Amino acid sequence: MVQRVATDERPFETPSSDESGLGRSDSPSEESQPEAALVVPPDGGWGWVIVAASFMCNVLVDGIIFSGGILLKHIKTEFNTTSGHVAPINSLLAGSYLLCGPFVSALANKYGFRVVTIMGSFISAAAFAVSYFATSVEYLYLVYGIIGGIGFGMIYMPAVLTVGFYFEKWRALATGLALCGSGVGTFAMAPITERLNESIEWRGTMLVTAGLSLICALFGALFRPIKPVRVTLADQSEDNAAKRHEEAVEKLNSMLKLQNKLDSGISMPPEMRFTNKVSPHTWMGVANNTRYPTAEEVFRGSNSHLSRRSSATAGTMKPLGNKPLFIAVPVAEKDEQEDSNSQVDNMEPLIVPGIKMVAREARSGRSQADLARPLYRDDIFFGASLTRLPQYTSRTSLGYHLAVTHVPTQEDAQEERSGRCKLCPEAVRRILATMLDVSLFKSPTFNILAISGFFTMLGFFVPYMYLTERAQINGMDKDTAVFLVSAIGIANIVGRIACGVLSSMPQVSPLWLNNIAITAGGIATMVSGICYNEVFQFGYCTIFGLAVACFASLRSILVVEYLGLEQLTNCFGLFLLFQGVGALLGAPIAGALKDFTGSYDISFYVSGAFLLLSAVMCYPIPCISRWEKSRNKLNSNQKV
Repeated sequence: MVQRVATDERPFETPSSDESGLGRSDSPSEESQPEAALVVPPDGGWGWVIVAASFMCNVLVDGIIFSGGILLKHIKTEFNTTSGHVAPINSLLAGSYLLCGPFVSALANKYGFRVVTIMGSFISAAAFAVSYFATSVEYLYLVYGIIGGIGFGMIYMPAVLTVGFYFEKWRALATGLALCGSGVGTFAMAPITERLNESIEWRGTMLVTAGLSLICALFGALFRPIKPVRVTLADQSEDNAAKRHEEAVEKLNSMLKLQNKLDSGISMPPEMRFTNKVSPHTWMGVANNTRYPTAEEVFRGSNSHLSRRSSATAGTMKPLGNKPLFIAVPVAEKDEQEDSNSQVDNMEPLIVPGIKMVAREARSGRSQADLARPLYRDDIFFGASLTRLPQYTSRTSLGYHLAVTHVPTQEDAQEERSGRCKLCPEAVRRILATMLDVSLFKSPTFNILAISGFFTMLGFFVPYMYLTERAQINGMDKDTAVFLVSAIGIANIVGRIACGVLSSMPQVSPLWLNNIAITAGGIATMVSGICYNEVFQFGYCTIFGLAVACFASLRSILVVEYLGLEQLTNCFGLFLLFQGVGALLGAPIAGALKDFTGSYDISFYVSGAFLLLSAVMCYPIPCISRWEKSRNKLNSNQKV
């Protein structure tokens, strides 16, 4: 039962220093209930303004990056150097904006999408403006490539993530529209950059680029945060409401006290220790976000007994899934949930006595119940339709948000209330610990996807950077050749839309769609130098644009299908590193091959081979994933 009720409750009180509670006042009463803060997407309204702002950020950021190859030939001429020497300028820009992704996400989790986007706009604008005074190629490596790339990363990541934060039912449509900005930017910026180079040369083009980057601050200012709602327990029977509420508060507080003892390193008695041997802490000093309870587990825990195991299994506490929680779960039920992606949650009902959302009141200060960090959601990187998630289809809408939202800690809330500047707040450390958790390398399925992404990016940027110059060298008209990159942009738009439609069909395998697309793109790139007829070249651009659109659109779906929603944030953090290194190396390798052989034929052949290899690697994933899940289930049964 879900109720929306207005209330005139007294102002929320801060938990005392010796007690740990989620939205709990100092003394239990009928008004002090276990609470959590949830962001319920409005699914429209201001959300469409967010989509438009995100679209424009993608137009400018990706448009500038993908048209950067047009700048390089002019820089190469002025500094009288080689293709291999100037190639890192743009590859550093592309690589840096991917490599800084986990760190930007962590900052956005603490300071919000708006602040990070505006800061990124100023950083990139300053870097491009200062590039006007470049005296060497190495100067551009540092200023234009690295600093500009970091600024672009601070624009790109919030622009992508904030759309999903605003939408639930229409998430796939909204995300697709926003990301189409990448194709539009590629289409528009390539001829614009060429015209600017001809009229004001590359240094003047740098200043224009700085101005365009500064515009992103205006769009970032539109990324208005969503106020969270408080969710609390609502009893169905007035006769036993006080009694059940008092029990719920007592059990919830006991659970959270135990969590604080565990996190603070206090030794636990033998009967309260966990079965899993892995330390929950990482190099950041905090645990992976998935090891913290979700709002659903907090509320379910308030209606469950604390788990001192029965005499048959005394001496340990049973983890729920892979999290060290404090709720007793029968062994049989736990086994049923090992594969959270393929089976519906068969545990007890979401919340036995029901829940209610309470209208927010103005408060002095913020508590744990007021915090709703965007990266504490398991689905923040999922841009497809939520109907693909069993966590969504097996619950009500509010139940789903409870299930994917992890609660903040008391330290997190205290840092927020104090307002003091801290070098690395917990909200930052917790996301870095999640996105850079290397324990995921134990998964063969993840390793294949990550290495495949690396090889994809090795070949990804080569056509964007060298296609126009190669066509001109081989006799194509200059005014026509400049639109080859624009053709990739148009195909990218069509590909994203088509991929979204096809991936929503249950009978279509996202993995096979990805593999076929990348295979076609790799082969087309390898044979693209056979003929320089305009029809042939534009046909190649169409195939390549469709291929890279599928790659970009299906990554989150593949992760959820084969690794589960819980691993999505961790996977994306590591994916960004692999893809960033690939983007960093791909174009310089192609440029060096061009200098060595005197033509781009080998460069495009090698680039296509990288793409083809990345696709071939993914073909055995279904078999490997089934083997991995069977192995994990067998290991779990042996431990039990």
